[in-house]
Amino acid sequence: MQYREYGKTGIKLSILGFGCMRFPTDEQGRIKEDEAIEMLRYAYEHGVNIFDSAAVYNNGESERVLGKAVKDFRDKIYISTKNHYKGKDAGEWRKILEGSLERLGVEYIDFYHMHDLRLNQFLEGVSVKGGPLEEAHKAKEEGLIKHLCFSSHDSPENVKKLIDTGEFEGILVQYNILDRTYEEVIAYARQKGLGVLVMGPVGGGRLAEPSEQVQKLIPGGAKSSAEAALRFVFANENVTTALSGMSSMEMVKENIEVASKVGPLTQEEKQRIAEMMDRLKKLADLYCTGCGYCMPCPNGVDIPANFRAMIYYKVYGLKELAKREYRRLKERKVDGEPKPASADQCVECGQCEEKCPQKIPIMQQLKEVRETLGG
Repeated sequence: MQYREYGKTGIKLSILGFGCMRFPTDEQGRIKEDEAIEMLRYAYEHGVNIFDSAAVYNNGESERVLGKAVKDFRDKIYISTKNHYKGKDAGEWRKILEGSLERLGVEYIDFYHMHDLRLNQFLEGVSVKGGPLEEAHKAKEEGLIKHLCFSSHDSPENVKKLIDTGEFEGILVQYNILDRTYEEVIAYARQKGLGVLVMGPVGGGRLAEPSEQVQKLIPGGAKSSAEAALRFVFANENVTTALSGMSSMEMVKENIEVASKVGPLTQEEKQRIAEMMDRLKKLADLYCTGCGYCMPCPNGVDIPANFRAMIYYKVYGLKELAKREYRRLKERKVDGEPKPASADQCVECGQCEEKCPQKIPIMQQLKEVRETLGG
């Protein structure tokens, strides 16, 4: 297993972390506890030393199962979890923290994240006088929290502003081959001395789909799309750890093998990947840049989502994923009522093309989407 330093903390984390949101479940959606515990312990025995959960995962069951699995080696690993409260009530924030400590069965949490934090929530709620931020400082003084961090899906500019508050020692953002939105943020965080955890390195499972295009991204090729996806994230030296949600022992073993046996990429190989990614992005932009100026469509077509599915198909070779995404658009419901958003709702009124700053032939491309994915 390879390890990297987490910001300025002096802590070394495994480059692969165990994301505890996708444990195997039964037909009722309950975690298969024995199976999950076996997976967690196997991961620890093979070098994984960071495990990430959240108070809201599986209604708290994720934390409980995690705590049960690691109790015999608690002092040898790092636990990360999250507090979703973002209002002004310090007591409510503290209540959630204490709930996590109880479910995990631990005396302290190593990396405690403000969950899905946005800049306006921090300014208007979390950081008010006498609010959750002050309570977090007290919790650190009491030894209940070792390192205060945050996760976010806010705009890159706002995430940088959260970093600049100086209140946090680490961030957790999404990053993978299909979504490089926070690439600059990740570099900025490391430059500022923060640790960087990454969620969704395999695109929430999307990059587990077989794809020659994705596998060829890695110099010399990769055995699977999932391996290529992980190696892409590992190749970014600004990333401390990629948190992968794993729902089977097979996934655990495959990911550990990648993190353990694949040596770091050379500078030349990283450059080649960057060039290939830029080339793929240019191809993707021929379909859609995702600016959203074409919306809303008077006939309900989610134009960017249709083009995103086509990009999966044409650019990344993720054909089954593309077809599933299209079916989802076709069968979409709002408040229980059918509200299809697929390309077959297009009546070629032309309003979208009038608004498109890239002058993309949207109607023709929607027709291509329909013919390619709608069969």
